[in-house]
Amino acid sequence: MQPRYSIFSLARNALNYHKDWERAWRSPNPKADYDVIIIGAGGHGLATAYYLAKNHGLTNVAVLEKGWLGGGNSGRNTTIIRSNYLQDPSIAIYELSRSLYENLSQDLNYNIMFSPRGVLMLCQTEHEHRAFKRTAHANKLAGLDCRMVSPQEAKEILPILNIDPNCRYPVLGAYYQPRGGTGRHDAVCWAYARGADSRGVDIIQNCEVTGITRDGDKVTGVETTRGAIKARKIAVVTAGHVTTIMDMAGVRMPIESQCLQALVSEPIKPVIDCVVMANTVHGYMSQSDKGDLVIGGGTDSYNNYSQRGSFPALEHTIAALVETFPILSRLKLMRMWGGIVDMTGDRSPIISKTPVDGLYVNCGWGTGGFKSIPGSGWVFADTIANDRPHPIAEAFGLNRFAEGRFIDESVAAAVAH
Repeated sequence: MQPRYSIFSLARNALNYHKDWERAWRSPNPKADYDVIIIGAGGHGLATAYYLAKNHGLTNVAVLEKGWLGGGNSGRNTTIIRSNYLQDPSIAIYELSRSLYENLSQDLNYNIMFSPRGVLMLCQTEHEHRAFKRTAHANKLAGLDCRMVSPQEAKEILPILNIDPNCRYPVLGAYYQPRGGTGRHDAVCWAYARGADSRGVDIIQNCEVTGITRDGDKVTGVETTRGAIKARKIAVVTAGHVTTIMDMAGVRMPIESQCLQALVSEPIKPVIDCVVMANTVHGYMSQSDKGDLVIGGGTDSYNNYSQRGSFPALEHTIAALVETFPILSRLKLMRMWGGIVDMTGDRSPIISKTPVDGLYVNCGWGTGGFKSIPGSGWVFADTIANDRPHPIAEAFGLNRFAEGRFIDESVAAAVAH
């Protein structure tokens, strides 16, 4: 009788709009004072709050979000997870994230739909082929499970791939990370939100920060649309809008904000069981559980805060991919969207203390933000709790731009994904 009872219970709650269901997380009013305020309730902010509570016992923490939880880039990305970057600091942070993703559903007791389906990165020019061979050597030294594959092996992994050598952009080979893959973007946010809330963290939505207050060189709190809130430490994790928030504290950031666009096709039967990136033609693709192809490309060539798609970007992305994947020519477009990404000059993130005492910043992930959520939250929480850089975060300090210590990932990041 238990299954029948469960079915009727589900139907009954559906009819009364689930009013008797326990909330996944609370909706508290802001308190007057917190030990730590995190600005931004996307994946990085929520992960930071969770690991502050779990790893460091800091629970008098508030996460402030001007809109709704996960309503920014966390809900507007294409969910690629990989760690095959070139530079040692990048490999360390992204591999930490990838390894945490593997057990994140168990850790948070919430199915984030992690799918280690593999990531195949095509080489379609001689220059790109040489660049990925260099990355392969760096990854091998770091102990990653990645390898170069031939065009024929790439075809076996991805049967819809066109490997005709007479193509405009012929496939010369590919770089393959078998344990890369995808996850469910909103599920990651919901899981971290529920986990942080269960440990006492306040997640406050519809609470826009309008100012950061200081006493000399030390932060004292924030001004919000729901009143002033005191805090001993403030962590800014707001992706594309980070320069706006940091300006409130008088800190200038080496960040440019641009729109990244993506689209989905109509649902079809399974044709892709990995993630494929065609960087020379500026596109990448995976297939969702519903059957639609999730397709994306590069960022706009100009700075903006748009969250809408545009016809030029759509035309460029699809026109470039059709020759490599002929099946796309027969598909219908269902919808497209944009997200605001924050780009640094070296295409690597900033995880750092700032010149203002008690103010910390986590930004500059470009279009690689989703894949880095667990590792970012882990090391940023440690940095905030101990007021010094986590060993993995140390290379990503804000001062590297003044000192000329760039972590150049413009090649290994490919189309910056």
